[in-house]
Amino acid sequence: MRRITASTHHALIVIATGIAALGACMASAGADEGGRSGSTATPIKHLIVVIGENRGFDHIFATYRPRGDQQVGNLLSRGIVDANGMPGPNFRRAAQFTVSPQQQYFIGAPDGAKIAYVTLPPPDLNGVPQAGSDTHPPPFATVAAAQAAEPSLKPADAVLLTTGASGLAAMHGPDTRIANVTFLPNGPFQFTARDPRNGQGMSYDAYTEIPIHRFFQMWQQSDCAVRHAHRRNPSGCLSDLYPFVTTTFLAPAEEGSGSPMGFYNMQAGDAPFLKSLAEKYTLADNYHQAVMGGTGPNHIMLGTGDIYFFSDGQGHALPPPPLPPQLFGLPPSAPKISLIANPDPLPGSNNHYTNELAAATGIYVNCSDNRQPGVPAITSYLQSLPYEVGPNCAPGRFYALNNIFPGFHPDGRPANPFTPHPAPDGSDFVFVPPSNVRTIGDALIAKNVSWRYYGGGYNAAVAGLPNAFCPSCNPMQYVTSIMANPTVRTEHTKDVVDLFSDIANDTLPSVSFVKPSGLVDGASKLDLFEAFLRNIVERVEAKPELFAHTAILVTFDEAGGHYDSGFIQPVDFFGDGPRVPLLAISPHARGGRVAHTYYDHVSILKFIERNWGLTPLTDRSRDNLPNPVMDDENSYVPRNMPAIGDLMEMFRFSESN
Repeated sequence: MRRITASTHHALIVIATGIAALGACMASAGADEGGRSGSTATPIKHLIVVIGENRGFDHIFATYRPRGDQQVGNLLSRGIVDANGMPGPNFRRAAQFTVSPQQQYFIGAPDGAKIAYVTLPPPDLNGVPQAGSDTHPPPFATVAAAQAAEPSLKPADAVLLTTGASGLAAMHGPDTRIANVTFLPNGPFQFTARDPRNGQGMSYDAYTEIPIHRFFQMWQQSDCAVRHAHRRNPSGCLSDLYPFVTTTFLAPAEEGSGSPMGFYNMQAGDAPFLKSLAEKYTLADNYHQAVMGGTGPNHIMLGTGDIYFFSDGQGHALPPPPLPPQLFGLPPSAPKISLIANPDPLPGSNNHYTNELAAATGIYVNCSDNRQPGVPAITSYLQSLPYEVGPNCAPGRFYALNNIFPGFHPDGRPANPFTPHPAPDGSDFVFVPPSNVRTIGDALIAKNVSWRYYGGGYNAAVAGLPNAFCPSCNPMQYVTSIMANPTVRTEHTKDVVDLFSDIANDTLPSVSFVKPSGLVDGASKLDLFEAFLRNIVERVEAKPELFAHTAILVTFDEAGGHYDSGFIQPVDFFGDGPRVPLLAISPHARGGRVAHTYYDHVSILKFIERNWGLTPLTDRSRDNLPNPVMDDENSYVPRNMPAIGDLMEMFRFSESN
């Protein structure tokens, strides 16, 4: 990364001005100095929210069968696949299509432009590691190196960090570990199916490709148009362009990958720990990622009920300046790199852009302006819905709708493009200026309710050591009120190893957000997330007095670009998106129940607010939406859209446990 100087790159002066405006750190640490309010509306005194990466509901729970006569909405119950992972009687309902080139970005493909695939584009390796290496993991070559780098797993599970490489000669091209990879039927397929001719197939322990899941691309994958609406799907989202988008986005040719259609089969032994939790506790099959797209925006929505926007560092909206081309190894004479998204394609193509680098860095969107590329496709669709839903886009604000670094480093230093020693990961250049948007952390501090964010790899990140900490995953790392005050920051931001200590020492705060490191978050190898989660659940269950008043919520930030058959309820310009799993682990959530109430990530905020007596974060945050009134005959669609629940239906507090 080349150094940026003020004289050469004055376009970044807005960011630097915002940093300077921070001034001295705040003097007060706020109301919460370790105090733990005991006043709750339910028996839950401790809430632990564990957030994995890049896994959708059908992707994991495609063939799950609940206890008794309960119903679950998945590929198996809808007849799309059978218990063996093979095409079911309704397989064609999940058929995928390609689209002829269109002049402008679209989210509802013209019917005459769609052509069904005969077979899926072969799932691609797309950089899946070939072998273990202690210098370039994952996976590691040795268990010792894995244990040294990742302390969040039990010693017996560290071996999982050394397995799962492809063992193939290439890192790109068809993933030949998948049975019948070049002749997959047009629809969902089981990743771990075995070829009946030779028994070969992908192991559940294997690293897999991560499909495309950016904001405009995920809207397009969902293929939403009111002309397709009906009683059980009033939003008209068909979810039938998943391989098409993965194939065409930034691809050098119309080749791409059918990997978004892959799923795991619990009936065949996949995802055993997640299955056991669903059978023992409560599963939600109508919980959704809150934002179309990726990691950062969904974590931000989980912490704020809103989306951060580019500003001067004091809350005044500004357009983001372009970046100098030298940052990307281009000559100074090259055009500056815009951070404003433009999803309109080159003539004669789909999802190919004039400047592919700009397409990759397109982060901000002014969705209040219908002249901005891509915006009219979404706003016109929202206006056409049979219920009233506004975009919730404030005038002049450029919202960060794809991944971007926070305005603060993990150790509290403001990101700074003029620093003599910029961070090598680009976080001193591509970041949201410090925000004053109110977070759930601010609200809990004001109410004197203890909380912490535990991030895997945080201690190493602060020490400047090699790490897999996710800075964009902490919604509170973006805000001045928490990060600019050393006392507040150090009290509320910890490593996952500190979570283990807090559980052991009975110092667990009222509210905990837990993010595994990039090594074990499950993004490309699900059994690592299961091992991470099991370590937490067993530690809490081993302390009966603690567990009696605890709920562990387990979810995923977003579906990772994987296909899902569920209903999508648009609530504003930003989403909702496809379903992701949600599990409630608590003595008050036993029985292997399945909850059908409509939820998204902001439902977690609503639960916290209801349980600890808080009000909505701001007058525009999504926690102002009403709880849904669900229809018994159409049990996945709220009658009073837009609406999201507060998770109370996940628990049975009045029953003896």
